[in-house]
Amino acid sequence: MTYYRGQLARADGPRAYLTERGLGVVVQREWPWRIGYAPPGWSSLTHHLRAAGFTDEELAGAGLSTGTRGNPGRLIDVFRDRIVFPVRDPAGHAVALLGRAGLGAGGDVPKYVNSAETAIYEKGRLLFGVAEQQERLDARWTPVLVEGPADVLAVWLSYSRSGRAGAVAVAPCGTTLTDNQAAILRELPGAAGGIVAAFDADPAGRDAVGRAWRLLRQQRPPGPLLAAELSAGADPADLLLRPNGRAQLRNALQRRARPMLDAVVEHRFARLIERHPRLLEDIDGRCATVRALVPLLYEATGPDEAVRIGRRIVALTGAGVDTVAIAALTHLEDALNNSDLAPRGCCEAP
Repeated sequence: MTYYRGQLARADGPRAYLTERGLGVVVQREWPWRIGYAPPGWSSLTHHLRAAGFTDEELAGAGLSTGTRGNPGRLIDVFRDRIVFPVRDPAGHAVALLGRAGLGAGGDVPKYVNSAETAIYEKGRLLFGVAEQQERLDARWTPVLVEGPADVLAVWLSYSRSGRAGAVAVAPCGTTLTDNQAAILRELPGAAGGIVAAFDADPAGRDAVGRAWRLLRQQRPPGPLLAAELSAGADPADLLLRPNGRAQLRNALQRRARPMLDAVVEHRFARLIERHPRLLEDIDGRCATVRALVPLLYEATGPDEAVRIGRRIVALTGAGVDTVAIAALTHLEDALNNSDLAPRGCCEAP
């Protein structure tokens, strides 16, 4: 990262971008994040490392250089005109990079480019931000799962002056959450107080919350699973830019976080209505909506939560309590019989 840090020191545009995003401190302070900048040239890093004595095989094997489509033997840099975030293993060694597109990138340029897997890097087995925040993690701060590195930094900054314990964010390394990453989250010391998911309030964010719920609940988590309440189109990095943004972000992650299953139910309901806007206009549509939601009732962690989820389904669908109860019993009966869910009306007794 020494090379990339040196490039950032000379790159006005990327430094200005980080400052405008409220992340200027990572420009001024090298540790713990060591954020850098990959210049726009085709082979700047490749030439630099060759001059330092590294072979082409080593550069390609480390995921820093790659062959061109027309000439695989001609190496170019994997990261070009990108702000780069190092991914570290538990020992603190940089093993990969996450690269965010530069300010002048066109719409056809991917927002993020991530290191390919190598002999020392398997992206599904690491979470960005763990090694850099070990002190907060050891102090049992509440783990927060976010989308990417900018969100991790936003949460980190929101507590840098608060003087009290709080939330500590980590993110998948350019992939959807995996079983191994979910296991890392469950094993963090602060997970006993709960795990919070904080994703964008958009369809992709809803899907991410649903996946986090499915993976984290596979084995009983040590504490409650929660979802942060973020306004539409906002993520932690966006909140940081608002007036009093750090306090708003802390409030969203801790005081306004709600049970994750509630969010999953509402996201599934929203997806149904988006696909079928007139679904609730008649009794058949309401029954179909109830049937789609009641399986989630059986994912509740206890009777109290199951009752709350049942009431939420009633409120969302406008169906009666009896309708939801019958649909729930039908689902349970079918599950016990190990059969496919029968296409019967939820308003009919089993």
